[in-house]
Amino acid sequence: MTEVVLDIKQWGNNLGVRLPAAIAREAHLHAHQRVRLSVVEGHIIITPVLDEPLTLEQRLANFDPARHGGEVMATAQTLGAEQW
Repeated sequence: MTEVVLDIKQWGNNLGVRLPAAIAREAHLHAHQRVRLSVVEGHIIITPVLDEPLTLEQRLANFDPARHGGEVMATAQTLGAEQW
Protein backbone atom coordinates (compact mmCIF):
# COMPACT_ATOMS: atom_id res chain seq x y z
CA MET A 1 0.00 0.00 0.00
CA THR A 2 1.31 3.42 -0.98
CA GLU A 3 0.47 6.22 1.42
CA VAL A 4 1.23 9.95 1.43
CA VAL A 5 0.21 13.00 3.47
CA LEU A 6 -0.96 15.93 1.32
CA ASP A 7 -2.09 19.51 1.84
CA ILE A 8 -5.48 20.67 0.61
CA LYS A 9 -5.14 23.86 -1.46
CA GLN A 10 -7.59 26.54 -2.57
CA TRP A 11 -8.44 26.26 -6.28
CA GLY A 12 -10.82 29.06 -7.24
CA ASN A 13 -13.96 28.53 -5.15
CA ASN A 14 -13.04 24.86 -4.61
CA LEU A 15 -10.48 22.84 -2.72
CA GLY A 16 -8.00 20.60 -4.48
CA VAL A 17 -5.50 17.83 -3.85
CA ARG A 18 -2.85 16.76 -6.36
CA LEU A 19 -2.37 13.02 -6.57
CA PRO A 20 1.27 11.93 -6.69
CA ALA A 21 2.23 9.74 -9.66
CA ALA A 22 2.90 6.72 -7.43
CA ILE A 23 -0.63 6.89 -5.97
CA ALA A 24 -2.20 7.35 -9.42
CA ARG A 25 -0.22 4.42 -10.82
CA GLU A 26 -1.17 2.10 -7.98
CA ALA A 27 -4.85 3.07 -8.35
CA HIS A 28 -4.66 2.77 -12.18
CA LEU A 29 -5.71 6.42 -12.65
CA HIS A 30 -4.59 8.67 -15.49
CA ALA A 31 -4.94 12.28 -16.59
CA HIS A 32 -8.37 13.34 -17.91
CA GLN A 33 -10.03 10.25 -16.42
CA ARG A 34 -13.42 10.75 -14.79
CA VAL A 35 -13.80 9.73 -11.15
CA ARG A 36 -16.66 9.66 -8.67
CA LEU A 37 -16.11 11.13 -5.20
CA SER A 38 -18.19 9.93 -2.29
CA VAL A 39 -18.05 10.29 1.47
CA VAL A 40 -18.61 7.16 3.54
CA GLU A 41 -18.48 7.51 7.32
CA GLY A 42 -16.24 10.58 7.03
CA HIS A 43 -13.84 8.98 4.53
CA ILE A 44 -13.45 10.27 0.97
CA ILE A 45 -13.64 7.50 -1.63
CA ILE A 46 -12.38 8.10 -5.19
CA THR A 47 -13.73 5.58 -7.70
CA PRO A 48 -12.88 5.53 -11.44
CA VAL A 49 -15.88 6.01 -13.75
CA LEU A 50 -15.78 3.61 -16.65
CA ASP A 51 -17.05 5.63 -19.62
CA GLU A 52 -18.33 3.23 -22.22
CA PRO A 53 -19.31 4.66 -25.60
CA LEU A 54 -23.03 5.40 -25.84
CA THR A 55 -25.13 3.59 -28.40
CA LEU A 56 -27.11 5.60 -30.93
CA GLU A 57 -30.29 4.78 -29.02
CA GLN A 58 -28.77 6.10 -25.77
CA ARG A 59 -27.59 9.29 -27.49
CA LEU A 60 -31.01 9.89 -29.02
CA ALA A 61 -32.69 9.26 -25.65
CA ASN A 62 -30.47 12.00 -24.13
CA PHE A 63 -31.38 14.54 -26.86
CA ASP A 64 -33.65 17.30 -25.55
CA PRO A 65 -34.88 19.61 -28.37
CA ALA A 66 -35.71 22.41 -25.89
CA ARG A 67 -32.23 22.34 -24.41
CA HIS A 68 -30.44 21.95 -27.74
CA GLY A 69 -32.41 24.59 -29.64
CA GLY A 70 -34.88 22.47 -31.58
CA GLU A 71 -33.79 20.37 -34.49
CA VAL A 72 -30.11 19.69 -34.85
CA MET A 73 -29.89 21.23 -38.32
CA ALA A 74 -33.08 23.26 -38.68
CA THR A 75 -32.96 25.15 -41.96
CA ALA A 76 -35.40 26.37 -44.60
CA GLN A 77 -32.98 25.86 -47.47
CA THR A 78 -31.61 22.65 -48.89
CA LEU A 79 -27.99 21.99 -48.08
CA GLY A 80 -27.18 19.34 -50.65
CA ALA A 81 -29.09 16.94 -52.85
CA GLU A 82 -32.13 16.70 -50.56
CA GLN A 83 -35.49 16.20 -52.24
CA TRP A 84 -38.36 17.97 -50.43
